[in-house]
Amino acid sequence: MDSEQIMQILPHRYPFLMVDRVTRIEGNEITAEKNVTINEPFFKGHFPGHPVMPGVLQLEA
Repeated sequence: MDSEQIMQILPHRYPFLMVDRVTRIEGNEITAEKNVTINEPFFKGHFPGHPVMPGVLQLEA
């Protein structure tokens, strides 16, 4: 499932769309991927000089 198909299902949009690709759908379970780069907006302030993806965003993704 690509990003266009994902956006037809999920109401979230950038920067809170934390799904780039769905790799598996089985029953009520979905496996998906989020590609993270240093250009993500949250890295600018969490933490300057030592960027870390916030834990709450890891859970959201």
